[in-house]
Amino acid sequence: MQNRHLTKLFRVAFAFRGTLDSMAEENSSLNIWPEIEKAEKENRRELVLQGSAIDKKIQSSDGLHPQLYSLSLLNYLEISQCPSLHEIHDNIRHLSQLQSLILCRNKITSVPKSIGDLKAIKVLDLSVNQLQALPEEICALSELNTLNVSCNSITALPDGLSKCVKLASINVSKNALSRLPDDLWCSNLELLSSIIASENEIEELSSEISNLSALKVLDLSSNKLKELPFELADCPKLKETNFKGNKLKDKRLEKMVNGCQTKSVLDYLRAGGRGKGKGKQPDGEVSEKLDGGRNVSKKKSGAKQKGKKEAEEVDELNRMVVRVLHVSKAPTEITVKVSAGIKDVRPYIVCCVVKGMNLRQGNALKRFLAAQTKLHDEICAKRTTATIATHDLSLLKSPLLYDVRPPDTLKIVPLGRKETKAADLLKQLQQDADELRKQKKRQNVSGLHKYLQLLDGKALYPCLVDAEDHVISFPPITNSERTKIKRSTQELFLEVTSSTSLQICKDVMDALIIKMAELNKLTFDGKEDVGLDEETDVISDRPAEDPASPELTVVQVKVVDVDGNLKVVYPSKTDLMSDTSNLTVIR
Repeated sequence: MQNRHLTKLFRVAFAFRGTLDSMAEENSSLNIWPEIEKAEKENRRELVLQGSAIDKKIQSSDGLHPQLYSLSLLNYLEISQCPSLHEIHDNIRHLSQLQSLILCRNKITSVPKSIGDLKAIKVLDLSVNQLQALPEEICALSELNTLNVSCNSITALPDGLSKCVKLASINVSKNALSRLPDDLWCSNLELLSSIIASENEIEELSSEISNLSALKVLDLSSNKLKELPFELADCPKLKETNFKGNKLKDKRLEKMVNGCQTKSVLDYLRAGGRGKGKGKQPDGEVSEKLDGGRNVSKKKSGAKQKGKKEAEEVDELNRMVVRVLHVSKAPTEITVKVSAGIKDVRPYIVCCVVKGMNLRQGNALKRFLAAQTKLHDEICAKRTTATIATHDLSLLKSPLLYDVRPPDTLKIVPLGRKETKAADLLKQLQQDADELRKQKKRQNVSGLHKYLQLLDGKALYPCLVDAEDHVISFPPITNSERTKIKRSTQELFLEVTSSTSLQICKDVMDALIIKMAELNKLTFDGKEDVGLDEETDVISDRPAEDPASPELTVVQVKVVDVDGNLKVVYPSKTDLMSDTSNLTVIR
């Protein structure tokens, strides 16, 4: 009898112990995250949760820590690069002071309706997730200025976006949209200046687009458009359009849009397009006199030949040429050696040399720098996946070394600053960011400050070093003033680095070179006045000649390991395989 009582007692004790262990484990998994605890203690207005360390916490906690939703003072929240994040809790409504909500590069499948309660939201970024729809409540965000839902699987946008009267930029690229909502063309959206809807299945562009008086940028490339409305030419501020990759009925217009000639496209539409002489004609005008049938065949043949000639002329005018020079044929070979320690910090790099880029005329340099910034924001995902650096080749001392160094020993002359240690530079940039937050009442901060967290917790920093041990690049933060490009720059050394993958480096470099070809063609066709160098007020100390053509030459650059073994050469035979119809790559 006594033994049975003891057995029962032990069973109860073990069961109780198991319950305690289970509770302890649960409490352990729900221990407040130090990032959240710090934000709470310091009454922080901004919080960034990013990368693999945060992803592991999300995985172990089965979602975001609930304490996050109690940080009611936040006006900037970023949670990114966390593939274990699949949903956002309804309690997001408690963050009523949020002005910027960045939830990109996760695997979120749905957005709670309570997002409509965030009345102060100005920037909403849900890009690179697994969304198939957006809640209608998103249309209640009356302060919304920027909406980015690119790279999802969204099939339709909610009706009612016209209620977001302060909307200035919308990016819905790389989704599964077959149409854009009718009220997106509403005149209430008088601030809407940018619509990016590339790589969808959109079949029609509304003629009501002319209601958008502030529209400057319109990208509907790689869709299923067959026609462009003539009313597009009535958008008074439209400066940049992209309709490449659409099979338009008007083949002459298709060649124009593939050449990215916005002004030519708008002028063509304004004049009524190629069909202006067919069908609808002024009263009293006869389309064609048969004249007894004798001249009909001749006229038709002449018209056909004329149309073919015009099409060929347009095709030739739009043609961009990039010539690849094999490294063995380069007069002076440039090699980048990669140290062994870089693999644990930022392991991927591709480089090349570009010749023939004309930065001397008009606003060519400004356009090039603006294009680089745009690539950083878009294909580089705000520098989180890759970073571009451009250098004046004449100022480089090769061979180059891609290396890692401690923050206190890495020295660089940052753009627009004096030489400093990397640790001091980041500290100064952080102080600048804090001061700017105070001045702007802690609103979103632009510039380098939003990239500082990418180096958090790193014991070593990546850098590109020349033969004289000068650091010429400190990705993803800044380049060196020593190799800064100017109007007088004639040959450029390009570098793209990434902590994600080599293919991303190549994709970004492809996009950069294609953009450079477009800009060089634009400068060549524009025949702008040659500008003075911003710093020296001289064009160059070398004789300058107007380029005979906008052709670019890309010289291969090898990247090797410490033993000289080849790691990558760019561009290889599989690079620059663009589907851009008016780009010719000569290898």
